[in-house]
Amino acid sequence: MSISLIGKSISESATLKLNETAAILRAKGEPVIHLGGGEPKSKPPIDALVAAAALLNSGEVRYTPADGIPALKQAIIRYTDEFYHRRVEPEHVIASGGAKQSIMVCLQAILNPQDEVIFPVPYWVSYPEMVKLCGAVPVPVRAEDGSFHPRMQDIEQNVTSYTKAVIINSPNNPSGIMYSEQFIAEIVEFCEKRGLYLIMDDIYHRLVFDGRKPLSCYDYAKDLSENSKLVVINGVSKQYAMTGFRIGWAVANKRLTEVMTNIQGHQTSGPSALLQHAAVAAINGVQSSVESLRMTLENNRNILMSKLGAFDGIKTYKPDGTFYCFADFSYYEKDSTKLSQFLLDKVRVVTVPGVEFGLDGFLRISTCGAIKDITEGVERMKWALDPNAPNELYIGDRKLVRDWM
Repeated sequence: MSISLIGKSISESATLKLNETAAILRAKGEPVIHLGGGEPKSKPPIDALVAAAALLNSGEVRYTPADGIPALKQAIIRYTDEFYHRRVEPEHVIASGGAKQSIMVCLQAILNPQDEVIFPVPYWVSYPEMVKLCGAVPVPVRAEDGSFHPRMQDIEQNVTSYTKAVIINSPNNPSGIMYSEQFIAEIVEFCEKRGLYLIMDDIYHRLVFDGRKPLSCYDYAKDLSENSKLVVINGVSKQYAMTGFRIGWAVANKRLTEVMTNIQGHQTSGPSALLQHAAVAAINGVQSSVESLRMTLENNRNILMSKLGAFDGIKTYKPDGTFYCFADFSYYEKDSTKLSQFLLDKVRVVTVPGVEFGLDGFLRISTCGAIKDITEGVERMKWALDPNAPNELYIGDRKLVRDWM
């Protein structure tokens, strides 16, 4: 069978594979605790559900414009005005089948083969593969001081004549770190001066903790004309707990948005009419569900950090937002894939190997689930890894016996 070079170079999504594995084990009756997911367990806003039901009952679920229905674009314009202090026009906005598609069509619109795209380590698992899908070269950049927070000199040292774009994800998946206002200001200024595209993946924009406020990259931009290469990505998946609705968007200059729309039109046409109407209702409706989710996630983070603090040898970094903690487990096992599989096999706890995010020896642990899952999941992990733990552990009626050192 003949497979393209690009097709051969693309690996499976580690996070989606883990979701599938967990679902299969649960279907078999296994007592799985999923600490690897990026999916809030709260319900979508009632406004979104009512709007979707109303359209479904009407039977008028038709094709939509390739860049989104006017009502959704207006909602995104209002959202951008309120949370980014930037007034844009409909021609600046494209709605897609999730923020992932918005990023993908943006990369397809700006990249040529051999172009380079820079992003800090740790990074979301899909960035390298999305860049490679365009025939371009991903350039992960690790902070020289070993932290999760990039510095401008780290970025600058990796810029070459082939560099076309920088992707910034803050708050960051998987670390939960929120990049400083100084860094955001510096990266905006640097990309403007060097003529680089700056893609701000803001999907966790409002899910921040400890009294922090979301930052707007537009506040630091000098050029907000149609020559601007600043692209802002967002969506309803995370903040509104609407992962399965698959509605995201991008805000960019008019010419880039036009090209992205042309590409999307041939890829998938416009996003689902049903789901776009739900997204409109979520964005325009009562926002209490976002704050409720944010508070729940902050509380869950505190509980997880407390539980992980009982481990010997684990290095933890307190997340500033999102629903992830990225902990260093290399004291127990430097091969994070091997460690993640061990925890799944022995105690049925799902985690994501850090190597998928560019740092081996780490595990990404999610705080999306119930407090009971977080507590019991970490206790199972501790039992499996701590050589001083009791020889037996009960999971429900099932007795596990340590048969490893």
